[in-house]
Amino acid sequence: MDYKKICNEILSCDNEIRYVAIYDYGELYEKTKPGINNYLTREETEISLSQAIYRWSTRKKTVSKIGKPIFAMAKYEKVYRVTIPIGGAGLILVTTELNANVNEIIDKILKIQSKYSDN
Repeated sequence: MDYKKICNEILSCDNEIRYVAIYDYGELYEKTKPGINNYLTREETEISLSQAIYRWSTRKKTVSKIGKPIFAMAKYEKVYRVTIPIGGAGLILVTTELNANVNEIIDKILKIQSKYSDN
C-alpha cells in the first residue's frame, strides 16, 4: 500500500485535520498540515502508536460478541485523536482541532480507508 498517498488523501479531506500517520509493522508514515507544530515528537508518536496497536489487538477479542471495532476516539485538552485500522496490522492515526466536526471527519476517513483495505 502507498501509505504516503493515503496520508496525503486523508490530510486533504478536511481543513481541521492537523496530523495523519499510518503505523504498520514498525514503520511510520506521517504528514502534518503546513504551519502546524506537532505536540509529540516522532519518537513519542511511534511509542503511542505501538501501544495503540496493542489496544486494537485486545479489542479484537470481543468481535464475536459485539462486532468488529471500526474506530477509537479520544478527546484531549488540545486535540481529538482518532485511530482506525488499515490493512492487516496497520493503524491510521488522525488528530484534529477541537472545533472539528469529528464524526464527519471520521466518515470521510472511513471512505478513504475502505478504498485501501482488504477488510
